[in-house]
Amino acid sequence: MIYTEDAYNRLLADLYTRHPSVQNTGFTTGAYKPGLAGMERFDAALGHPARQFRSIHVAGTNGKGSVCSMLAAALSAAGLRVGLYTSPHLVDFRERIKLVEPGGWSMIPREEVFAFLTEQDFEGLSFFEITTGLAFWWFARQEVDIAVIEVGLGGRLDSTNILTPELAVVTSIGLDHCALLGNTRGAIAAEKAGIFKPGVPALCGERDDETAPVFEARASVVPCPLFYAEDFDVELFDTDLTGPCQGANLRTALAALQLLGIDPDRDALAHTAARTGLRGRWERLCNDPEVICDIGHNPPALAINFRRLRETGRPLLIVFGIMADKDLAGVRPLMPPDAHYFLVAPKGDRALPADVLESRLQGLSCTVCGDVQAGVRQALEAASRTPGCILYIGGSNFVVAEAVELFDSR
Repeated sequence: MIYTEDAYNRLLADLYTRHPSVQNTGFTTGAYKPGLAGMERFDAALGHPARQFRSIHVAGTNGKGSVCSMLAAALSAAGLRVGLYTSPHLVDFRERIKLVEPGGWSMIPREEVFAFLTEQDFEGLSFFEITTGLAFWWFARQEVDIAVIEVGLGGRLDSTNILTPELAVVTSIGLDHCALLGNTRGAIAAEKAGIFKPGVPALCGERDDETAPVFEARASVVPCPLFYAEDFDVELFDTDLTGPCQGANLRTALAALQLLGIDPDRDALAHTAARTGLRGRWERLCNDPEVICDIGHNPPALAINFRRLRETGRPLLIVFGIMADKDLAGVRPLMPPDAHYFLVAPKGDRALPADVLESRLQGLSCTVCGDVQAGVRQALEAASRTPGCILYIGGSNFVVAEAVELFDSR
């Protein structure tokens, strides 16, 4: 098949149709296939690319994408050619697979995606297994010096866990995907700790009474050396990732770099988003009015975001949508009571309809808008009549993705 942009778009659409993604259909379908057997067979069919580059493996409930990008920025500044694999994407599928070099970052070319999708047999594979195979295949072809790999879900049974990295990192533990990972932070920590490998240093971004015993027990059994970011002497500073948790993420990244023996480039880390193309982390989309978006979508992340909004003391307008399988009951008590909400449902069957969302947010001031673009436009109009306000867009990756696309087109 000859590459054309139309042929590429049709092939990508076919991939989504034949191999449903968790991003579009959730975890209740064949999109989620826990276990490593399928990925191991696929990696073997590809010539074992997972064995052909050094790697850092990063798991966690929140912060793992930011930590991955910080590490990629710092490693590239040290002169390394860095592969960066994260998920989900916001606007372009290729955001998942990047090359970060001293001179800048780039996404995997469409032609490479096209070649891979036309040459391989994907029978019986999940969408995430295919994209993971694509990332590993391309990183091997690019002869990266090292790759920073984000876990998709959990850790122990995640497709990325066929790697034997140089460092395993767990950023944070919160209650998310409980039906699949467990209903306690301890149970979820056990799944994340499944990325620990014999003799490979493991770094945890946080230590607490519920999760530390789980990490320590797993490290003892594996066995592997275990470290906590708070025990490292690091100096924090401002970066272009300005979200509420980014200080903790930076501490974790700096500790990881110490373990790797890499002298951190402060300027590179301060410009992580610019150096890696990371979007949607407390990102300012507009200055007048001030519009902030953030992909935080579970109670631990939204608790921090909503608290930061309340602490400004400014009028709050919030474009909000959520997936039907998320913990809305856990999110509802966190939502600022004095804000006005523009309720939306992003595209896709997973989204909670805006009118259903309204029925579950009794006591809050809400406008039902339907789709994301309508919600953003109505919120911007309201912001023009509300001096000094902040307009926040969030609740779901998918809400943020559609909003980013709208603002970019403007």
